Amino acid sequence: MRNLLLLAAAVAAPAAAQEAPITAASPDGSIILTVATDNDQRPTWSLSRKGKLLIAPSKLGFILADRIGLQRGFAVESAERAKSDTRWELPWGERRFVRDQHNELLVRFRQNDSWGGHRMNVRFRLFDDGFGFRYELPEQDGLKTAKIADEITEFDIAAKGTAWWIPGGEWNRYEQVYQETAIDAIATAHTPITMRLDDGTHLSLHEAALVDYSGMWLKRAEGQKFRATLAPSSRGPRVVRDLPFATPWRTIRIADDAAGLVESDLELNLNEPNKLGDVSWFKPMKYVGIWWGMIRGDWSWAEGAKHGATTERTKATIDFAAKHGFGGVLVEGWNKGWNGNWFGHGDAYSFTEATPDFDLKAVTDYARAKRVQLVGHHETGGNIAVYEAQLDDAMKLYGGLGVGTVKTGYVADAGGIIAPGDAPGETRMEWHDGQRQVQHHQKVVETAAKYHVAVNPHEPVKDTGLRRTWPNWVAREGARGMEYNAWGAFANGPEHEPTLVYTRMLSGPMDFTPGVLSLEGANKAPLASTLAKQLGLYLAIYSPIQMAADFPETLEKFPRELAFIKQVPADWADSKLIAGAVGDYAIFARKDRASADWYVGGVNDATPRTLTLRFDFLDAGKTYTATVYKDGEGATYLTEARHRIAYETIKVKKGDSYTLWLAPGGGAAIRLAAPR
Repeated sequence: MRNLLLLAAAVAAPAAAQEAPITAASPDGSIILTVATDNDQRPTWSLSRKGKLLIAPSKLGFILADRIGLQRGFAVESAERAKSDTRWELPWGERRFVRDQHNELLVRFRQNDSWGGHRMNVRFRLFDDGFGFRYELPEQDGLKTAKIADEITEFDIAAKGTAWWIPGGEWNRYEQVYQETAIDAIATAHTPITMRLDDGTHLSLHEAALVDYSGMWLKRAEGQKFRATLAPSSRGPRVVRDLPFATPWRTIRIADDAAGLVESDLELNLNEPNKLGDVSWFKPMKYVGIWWGMIRGDWSWAEGAKHGATTERTKATIDFAAKHGFGGVLVEGWNKGWNGNWFGHGDAYSFTEATPDFDLKAVTDYARAKRVQLVGHHETGGNIAVYEAQLDDAMKLYGGLGVGTVKTGYVADAGGIIAPGDAPGETRMEWHDGQRQVQHHQKVVETAAKYHVAVNPHEPVKDTGLRRTWPNWVAREGARGMEYNAWGAFANGPEHEPTLVYTRMLSGPMDFTPGVLSLEGANKAPLASTLAKQLGLYLAIYSPIQMAADFPETLEKFPRELAFIKQVPADWADSKLIAGAVGDYAIFARKDRASADWYVGGVNDATPRTLTLRFDFLDAGKTYTATVYKDGEGATYLTEARHRIAYETIKVKKGDSYTLWLAPGGGAAIRLAAPR
């Protein structure tokens, strides 16, 4: 009753005058932030770039589940400014060194007593290539635990443009086909959302450092105004946190062109530094595996005559890996619990017991003798209650056997995670990217790190740059991967990978599983790809663990292509997008971290195009030997001509150019070997 009286008094009171706004700028002065309160004493922010309004005044705050929200009645209590310009090193990644140059503004808001008298701080960081902010709720009387029903965070896009996005909250999580629409045609979307404004400005809206909080979706409210909405929870409030705490950063990459968007390290810079120290026990690598046969239906995860993960088959795959220099062999379906309906159930899984036809110790001993690692597999069927009960034992087992990387899986509908309840033996259903699942992934990564195991989750919570803090978090799925190509003709479409580069890949490494050189899925379903595009994927879709996904016997039928896959690194000293447009095509130049060699390549959509590539990135005074793999004359993903590939060897140096034709659904790969 008291809260209702306070609310009535506040509504009856006259609106306060707006305070003088506070401004801050990026280091180069091109981006200007304005923070203010409006006539209803609601905190707002807006952003301009190069003199043009980019984000119109947008509200800040929270809806709380158990009291008046942190929305109205605020005044600025104080503000602090800071700046930073540092350089830090990635232990593995798209580049070795990252510059973090930003200006910071911390604004302390305080509610008047009629609205609750609470304090809410907002920390803004402005970079030359974007912007991020987060809420920080300090320790305070009258609010010990925040029960957040949702956020009031708004993004009011000021100019018209085009957006590339996938719907938020759908049954198969992030595994959607990207839509290209006007900005004002977006409904509710996952992030990253990529936008190209009519004046050519490129934006990507996302979040960074998602820890102990629900994943953020963006819901269009009206026109081009979007509001953050958090993934739901079975408990009612979408987030429950004891104070003090900070939310994830809400981020916007901003660039003049597609290259500026792709080359930004904004989200990485907004994460905390490495907490693990020396992680040299993880080595970037390429791997093969017992996987494509299950995806196509040739083999089964379940025990029986078609069981894929047998000791005999695994040893044969290890032999292939050792012969061709692959670092790992993925084995799915090695453990007990696959017999029956595991999708969304997972109650029968054991993560320490093998099936009768698979000898885990014998296989890992065999792999070690061949200088190959087993890549482990933990599919949960979305049952994290069962997984967490075995988690420490499972990671300890892998660590002791030398299994250095584990692929985890959470195959279940979007709201189908089975989580431990509050009482012993009780379970509840949670959303795939809700707070409880975010907590779970953090627990898995930290537990794995104890035993020097790296983690590659599939059906994950989206990447938000946490690989900086926990560098054993080496890759994720989090989008439609290669597996969809096994299930129908042109299932992903020729524009899928050129769109991933500018959307999903802005969040971090993806285990896309390239290298299906047969260009066939189940029942000979064709891929929307040429042979050259399969090689270009190793440059376009970054991961420090890159799979050659096809059957070993198929890979050996393509000796030239296999030679490139063996050579192309999984770790880079530098990466540049040298040609590309969102959703159309993407050509990268990447420098090997272990040598002076460069690699160039990428992917194309359904439109044939001719590009002029300039080798301005090469070291001056050196002549490189370029081995080119490109689409052959008349190649197209639409017919058997998808297998046409051409080869060329030429000499190039800094400043030279090269004319490259890309087929419909095509691609290219070039190795630029430095003089020895």
